[in-house]
This record gives sequence, C-alpha cells and structure tokens, in this order.
Amino acid sequence: MSAQSHAHAPAHGGDHGHGHTAGHGSRRDYVTGFLLAGALTAAPFWLVMSRHGESPALIAVIVMGLAMVQVVVHMVYFLHMNRRAEGGWTLMALLFTILLLGIVLSGSLWVMHHLDVNMMPMSPQDMRQMP
Repeated sequence: MSAQSHAHAPAHGGDHGHGHTAGHGSRRDYVTGFLLAGALTAAPFWLVMSRHGESPALIAVIVMGLAMVQVVVHMVYFLHMNRRAEGGWTLMALLFTILLLGIVLSGSLWVMHHLDVNMMPMSPQDMRQMP
C-alpha cells in the first residue's frame, strides 16, 4: 500500500467492519457519563434513606423520573446515540426505548400499588414476631 492510501484511513483502525462511521466518545464524555450515572444512582438512595418529604407518592415519582434521566444518560454517553449517528436510526431506538421505559415504569408502579392494597393487614404483635 502506498503512503497516500494510509493517509485516508481513520486513526482508530478503520470502520470496525460493520459500517459504523460515527466516532466513539472521548475520555471526557465517559467520565461525564460516569459521574452523571453515579449521581443519578446515589440521589434516589439518599432521598429514600434520609426520609425527605412526607409524601411517598412524590418520592416515587422523583425516583422514577431520575431513573428515566439515567437511561437517557446511558444512551447518550455510553451508547453514543444522537440524531447524527447511523442515519437517524438511533432516534428511532431512542423513541422505542422511551416507550418501553414508560411501559415498564408504569407497570411496576401498578404492580406495587396493587400488592400494597392487597396485602394482609398486620398487627403490631405480628410485627414483633418477624425475624
């Protein structure tokens, strides 16, 4: 191969054989994504464990909202999904992910609500006998 043919090859070793032409994230992108994901994981734990707020429903909504934001952070910073990548197909994947996320979160809340409503009532004496 001539020197001219090497000049046009991408520095990271070609297109990896699968037609992927979008660039991979930089170290700064990965660190930003890692810090955001860590904060979005720690915040709900802190919120629940510190017992901030009197409304469990409000806390549940906040935790679910943070979960949705975390999914988007993972998609953007680690899966490199944006409008320009792969001819817009990633936008379709984002919309599908948002739809599935809505179904999973609303279904989880529905199941937890019905489990809570249909649990047998326990007396304080029963609570003391639990291990």
